[in-house]
Amino acid sequence: MHDERRRIEERVERLHTQRIKPARYAATAPFEVEAWQAPGEPVPFEEAAAASYAPFAMDTPWGPPWGTTWFRMRGQVPEEWAGRRVEAVIDLGFVGDWPGNQAEALVHLTDGTPLKAVNPLNQYVPIANPATGGERIDYLVEAASNPDILANDFAGPTPLGDVLTAGDKPLYTFKRADLAVLDEEVFHLDLDIQVLRELMLELGEHDPRRHEIAHALDRAMDLLDLDDISGSAAAVREALVPALSKPAHASAHVISGVGHAHIDSAWLWPIRETKRKTSRTFSNVTALAEEYDDFIFACSQAQQYEWVRDNHPKVWARIQESVKKGQWAPVGGMWVEADGNLPGGEAVARQFIHGKRFFIEHFGIETKGVWLPDSFGYNAAYPQLAKLAGNEWFLTQKISWNQTNKFPHHTFWWEGIDGTRIFTHFPPVDTYNARFSGEEMSRAVRNYSEKGGATRSLAPFGWGDGGGGPTREIMERARRLADLEGSPKVVVEHPDDFFAKAREEYPDAPVWVGELYLELHRATYTTQARTKQGNRRSEHKLREAELWATTAALHAPGYVYPYEKLDRLWKTVLLHQFHDILPGSSIAWVHREAEAEYARVAEELEALTAEAVGALGAGETRVFNTSPYQRREVVRGRDGGTRLVEVPAGASAPVSDASPNDVVIVEDRALDNGLVRVELAEDGTLSSVYDRRAGREVLADQGNLLRLHTDLPNYWDAWDVDKHYRNRYTDLLDASEIAAVERDPLVGSIRVVRSFGRGSTITQTITLRADSPRIDFETEIDWHEAEKFLKAGFPIDIRAPHSCAEIQFGHIQRPTHTNTTWEAARFEVSGHRWVHLGEPGYGVAVINDSTYGHDISRTVREDGGTTTTVRLSLVRAPRVPDPEADQGKHRFTYALLPGATIEDAVAEGYALNLPLRVADAAGAPEPVVRVDGEGVTVEAVKLADDRSGDVVVRLYESRGGRAQGVLRPGFTLASAQVTDLLERPLSEAEVADGAVRVELRPFQILTLRLARS
Repeated sequence: MHDERRRIEERVERLHTQRIKPARYAATAPFEVEAWQAPGEPVPFEEAAAASYAPFAMDTPWGPPWGTTWFRMRGQVPEEWAGRRVEAVIDLGFVGDWPGNQAEALVHLTDGTPLKAVNPLNQYVPIANPATGGERIDYLVEAASNPDILANDFAGPTPLGDVLTAGDKPLYTFKRADLAVLDEEVFHLDLDIQVLRELMLELGEHDPRRHEIAHALDRAMDLLDLDDISGSAAAVREALVPALSKPAHASAHVISGVGHAHIDSAWLWPIRETKRKTSRTFSNVTALAEEYDDFIFACSQAQQYEWVRDNHPKVWARIQESVKKGQWAPVGGMWVEADGNLPGGEAVARQFIHGKRFFIEHFGIETKGVWLPDSFGYNAAYPQLAKLAGNEWFLTQKISWNQTNKFPHHTFWWEGIDGTRIFTHFPPVDTYNARFSGEEMSRAVRNYSEKGGATRSLAPFGWGDGGGGPTREIMERARRLADLEGSPKVVVEHPDDFFAKAREEYPDAPVWVGELYLELHRATYTTQARTKQGNRRSEHKLREAELWATTAALHAPGYVYPYEKLDRLWKTVLLHQFHDILPGSSIAWVHREAEAEYARVAEELEALTAEAVGALGAGETRVFNTSPYQRREVVRGRDGGTRLVEVPAGASAPVSDASPNDVVIVEDRALDNGLVRVELAEDGTLSSVYDRRAGREVLADQGNLLRLHTDLPNYWDAWDVDKHYRNRYTDLLDASEIAAVERDPLVGSIRVVRSFGRGSTITQTITLRADSPRIDFETEIDWHEAEKFLKAGFPIDIRAPHSCAEIQFGHIQRPTHTNTTWEAARFEVSGHRWVHLGEPGYGVAVINDSTYGHDISRTVREDGGTTTTVRLSLVRAPRVPDPEADQGKHRFTYALLPGATIEDAVAEGYALNLPLRVADAAGAPEPVVRVDGEGVTVEAVKLADDRSGDVVVRLYESRGGRAQGVLRPGFTLASAQVTDLLERPLSEAEVADGAVRVELRPFQILTLRLARS
């Protein structure tokens, strides 16, 4: 037989795309359309319904950036269409085929009932099947003219990312608003050919099945009447039945399809637009569920459910009904799909607490798995936190984006820093927006790493990132691929069912230990520094407000614990931990609003804390310590004077002088407090940090060296820093001022001012205080650079085989060498409040109050010594998607802590992030809890969420070893329970003499519920 593949393939492609697809609609009748441009922000349906509309013609430009245009569409189904399937077809002037970053619309009935959304791949609204003919159709369509921020493939900056700079030029030209008859036979023929043709093209050229499909398609095309596509479609379909009926091989891979619509809670659109996106997508999903009874849709992010509940109660009711039917599967159990690296430990716990509670309260469903397909790496505390929240499985996708190394597993046990393991899946289809194309199905089988051990994988299907979700075309593909020779088998099912089957067949899956590091998007640890700082400050202010509110609730008669306010503030902070807000990868509008939200959160939390402290009564000026460690520290009183005070952990103490062991001596370029001596060079860098206690020099070279790198990554500006950034840089060595600015006996400070680049300035106040080896670098930056990356480096004279960086509820060790490509790929890494380097007998920590990114490298000097350099990533200047990212003023502090153990780093990390508070109070109420036992660290103190009055204490082992301790409540204890994160009992705690005994494994998290008598 002659090889006619090329002729056949080209023939099928042309007939399919040029003749069959255009014939899906057999007849059309135009709507009569009127329009009203809503002024400013979106308006409620009632306001739009009462507005005055003007006639609107097709092919007319409409829609300024971020605008809302309401269209009234009226039409009548022709009598001759009776008995046929009639739909409204609307094309707003869609650009490309991605639903999420362009024009979108939600179609309503005139009574305000949302019907369905329209987008490029979902342009229809069902009207009748079958139609009776003569029906009057009257719609109000809310159309959003969102700009295409991705235009030109992120090639350059755009002003469209903020309503303040986007202008008012119309973006779209309305193309179509018709009533139409769907030719169902042609519709199904279109899908038959799509599935067979795509499968054929993925099969090998020597595979008999490929040739069989080709000739079946060729013969079928002979039956297609080009003058009557509709009339011949049934015969063509019948000819394809044998090719579509051959069952899959017995050993075929099984793909569990799960409907999905990844909706970024903000990204290339603001939060207000996400609120509308959720209603549009969820309208589509519930409509699809009515049409396909085998459809199952998995949806995470409780915050998005709440938006729909509040803004579109009729859509919310449809969701509730779909959940009852088993077609809608709440998953993830988190408030939002948060960034996987940057939120603090307690914040991740609250993500689970608020998310899971929402689903339990509103659906009676406890989610079983963590659904995080699109975060930029995942911290090694997740397995334990997930299990403590009652989860059994974890799903991610993003690791497939690794720049250097291919992740070796798709189904595996993920082991966290404490030893907890959770069953984890990483779909080999390599997308969370699958559509069951032939290429995707082939890739899933080809990629699958568990061949020989397991046989199944999961594929989230539906258009996403900006929503859209599954379509009827995707569902039709799934049905055809359920059992088709040459293809993996597709079964649409609940993700819980997939994970149960996967675990049953593969209980001895391989183990991955530690963080799931994404070898890409490393700049998300630094970009949009003010957003990150707002998150860090909010997390610590929430801790402070909860602690002192609990103290007041226990000791101040009449004080009412602010449950509702704390709940609302936590949810605001959790929302802004979404994986495109906190990482800094959103448009300017998002970050402008985030900074304003953080300012409001800070103001309200400050008021709550002041109210709680004030409720303890007036009397004397006291110092309040929110940290879990006792502190001996210099504070500045209201009179401006300094005092050295000692304050127990979680308690207060009077502002009374403690005798310093030594005072601070300030010279022109030196500070000395008897513990350490700090000397500055003429250029303002540190020439020496001498640890008097250890009798050793800390630095191997210039310390606090500010280095400005050229920073243009290969593609994703706000997300990425590529390794070549290191090759071009300028050291900032010109200082316009070096001067002592404070010579208090308890505090000494030297100020260094530098100007550089495009008018940027850095003012640093280097401070040493009595009785503390910690050297603070209070930093103010007025930043006006473009495509630059600023780092602060400390070359430490220490040979450290690994570094330790704080993460959620513990720390992680990373090698300081680059023996392998895995180690070399970690050239930029994340950490929280501190980084520690140590060799036997000595260690040094670098502490911060708001930065997350850093790099660590080492070199061997000519004298044989080793220099291990820690560099903090301070600020960047990407131009896409926010051309003004990080521009303007920044204020933050980082610190060098010589002679530090891990425990010192933990304590000083808390201290720097939780400044002592000076306020009036009457006496010294007992601390809510006191803890005796090294390594036992209290992370949160609050009243129980059920308003029982019980006290909830969350603590963890912070050093990385076993710990024993005793927790002593500041009240009479009736009983104590160990609970999960949702404060549900797991076991009775060991109580003796009114105290709770605790024993923790390394990095174990323990939540205790303490009942008062």
